[in-house]
Amino acid sequence: MNLISLYSCYFVFIRRYYSLRSMPIIDAHIHLYPDEVNRDPAGWASSLGEDHWATLCTRKRKGGQAVQGFPNVDELLRAMDAAGVARGVLLGWYWEKPETCTLQNQFYAECVKAHPDRLSAFATMHPSAGMALTMDELTRAHESGLIGLGELSPHSQGVAMDDPVFAMAMDLAGKLKMPVNLHVTEPESRNYPGKVTTPLNDFVALAKSHPETTFILAHWGARLPLVSPEPMPENIYYDTAASPLLYPESFWREFFAKVPAERVLFGSDYPLNVYPTIDAEPHMERLIAEVHRSELSAYQLKALNYQNAKRLLALPG
Repeated sequence: MNLISLYSCYFVFIRRYYSLRSMPIIDAHIHLYPDEVNRDPAGWASSLGEDHWATLCTRKRKGGQAVQGFPNVDELLRAMDAAGVARGVLLGWYWEKPETCTLQNQFYAECVKAHPDRLSAFATMHPSAGMALTMDELTRAHESGLIGLGELSPHSQGVAMDDPVFAMAMDLAGKLKMPVNLHVTEPESRNYPGKVTTPLNDFVALAKSHPETTFILAHWGARLPLVSPEPMPENIYYDTAASPLLYPESFWREFFAKVPAERVLFGSDYPLNVYPTIDAEPHMERLIAEVHRSELSAYQLKALNYQNAKRLLALPG
């Protein structure tokens, strides 16, 4: 390669790098908790009977690092600023108690009201509240500005996918234009405390049963469109939450080679520490850097980082 060609390649690289860095980013998969949770996560979970959440979120890895952090709202916004994230979408949790779902929905409504230019949020629910209370809670959450449901995991909550209350909630979500984010466990991932199996066929059947509802399968849908012998329903999308804990960097290209760019939303799963062998604490910007190393096209990156979430979630801006 001659000197002119070398300089040409260099300037193309620099132009692409700064073009990608200037793209707006919407992180469609973030978790956040009130200050009383952050002060004593394990004690709070014990007092409310949220043992499964405590198992997943308050444990430490073998090296002694916390599995995740517990930032407050201001710390989250600073982390977003550092990573170049313009808007974050707060996802709820698959709580064991309906009362905890209500507490989280109220907290998220307050966050969205305080920071409408930076934060959006999904509601959560537990069918054991019963038909009337569940419908009232979801309607109230929608009226308070929450724009979706999730992250839900009926498998973790001991709820059948055809449970009548859960089914009614999925129908209501479709009528209210509230996309539903569902936790999906990678079948071949290592065992870890709190791991729950989520059969992939269940998600296909659910999407087919509720064709008017939009479903976002978290964690790349555990590779569902890559391993399924049948085409995916048109109302299924995917997010990239916790990607480095599950798949190598080459997986970005592998997934996009078989799934249209319009079907994937960027999600970090912050404040989960997705690089535990590198960082003692979660850093959102490290995953952004991985995305920029992925060799996806500019079109794919723009769809992933911004356009899909903006369109699917009807976000402002």
